[in-house]
Amino acid sequence: QVQLVESGGGLVQAGGSLRLSCTASGRTFSTYTMGWFRQAPGKEREFVAAIRWSGSVTYYADSVKGRFTNSRDNAKNTVYLQMNSLKPEDTALYYCAAAQYYSGIYSSQTEYPYWGQGTQVTVSS
Repeated sequence: QVQLVESGGGLVQAGGSLRLSCTASGRTFSTYTMGWFRQAPGKEREFVAAIRWSGSVTYYADSVKGRFTNSRDNAKNTVYLQMNSLKPEDTALYYCAAAQYYSGIYSSQTEYPYWGQGTQVTVSS
């Protein structure tokens, strides 16, 4: 089992940047596909980005493509979400999630058995 802890959220003005981090426990981090999801008030949780366990291939929701960058440092058991050109509509609670050896539909929340508690991102206009 893996435990995930997100950090890096905060309040930022529109057009600004934030970098979220998600650190995992355990010694097998490199075998986990890592996903980022977010949930805005009154809305369903949605896919943001994912990075595959092998080859570090990345995937993004259309709404963040070109603005967000997902990366990982296996030596530090950490995945990062660099968020640039933030918009008020990016305001949400951001979660990281993990699925071991997963290479399926990266946007499918049900495929990720492990979740962090979330970090709040608020973008003011």
